[in-house]
Amino acid sequence: MAVVDLSSNPPRVSATVNTGSGPAGVSINRAGTLALVANRAEGTVSVYRIKDGTTVHPAGKVEIGPVSSEVSHVAFTPDGRHALVTRYGDHMVNVLQIENDKVAKTNREITTGVRPYGLSISPDGRWAVVANIGRGTGDADTVSLIDLGREPWRIVDTVSVGQTPEGVQASPDSRFAAVTVMNGSNKPPGSPFYGPGLVRMLRVADGRLSIVSEARVGAWSQGVAFSLDGRTLLVGSMVDREVQVLRVSEEGKVTDTGTRLGVSGGSAALRTAAEYGRRGAGSRAGDSGAALTGGVSGP
Repeated sequence: MAVVDLSSNPPRVSATVNTGSGPAGVSINRAGTLALVANRAEGTVSVYRIKDGTTVHPAGKVEIGPVSSEVSHVAFTPDGRHALVTRYGDHMVNVLQIENDKVAKTNREITTGVRPYGLSISPDGRWAVVANIGRGTGDADTVSLIDLGREPWRIVDTVSVGQTPEGVQASPDSRFAAVTVMNGSNKPPGSPFYGPGLVRMLRVADGRLSIVSEARVGAWSQGVAFSLDGRTLLVGSMVDREVQVLRVSEEGKVTDTGTRLGVSGGSAALRTAAEYGRRGAGSRAGDSGAALTGGVSGP
């Protein structure tokens, strides 16, 4: 795992630390003191202490499941006291308990839809959404809602969103979740399951998910991210090698602005520097912050 120093100009890789096999998802707590990495080819989560915001030290591993569990992503709750881990291989989400820099697996295993992959926790800490990516066989796949407001945490709703939902992200105001749906756009044009890429906006209210709008996006779109004010949505396309800019209304309607940001490789992971916990503390209405996208080069 590369440690990037963002205080330098330009940013530089300041260190490299070992992870487990097949590192996939990575998350940092709000305090900036702890990082977790899901090791997909090992069935573990690696733990790292962060000192002074710059130095990263390995602090052990948490055994999640067998290699076949294929842990794919891990995310902190806003208070930093727990984390959720998706298990792509055996259709579950594990709950981790965190005290200071001690991370332990609890006995709570939440049953999801088929092959949970992407995961996002709402900034208010009341819910999480999981993209159940499915088997890629042309069937409609799902997004599940986890209630974090009562113990034990559980899935309270699941909705069909179409073929292969991958990227999923909670909105800054915790009212919506955006999900990229491949919809067969990653299949050959002659396939009976071929279709245009989509992004769908889900409303989260009263323990239920509902689709409120959708827009066409590029082929094999994966990453999705909101601006700080929640009025702009960015979607990255692997095939088109670009990031698409969409507008989001107060009611959650997504509209294509026509703006495309070209990147040098296929856009995969995507995040914005939206400090949800510091809204109103020096941030401006309409301020979108910075955006990062991880690309894959080559055909």
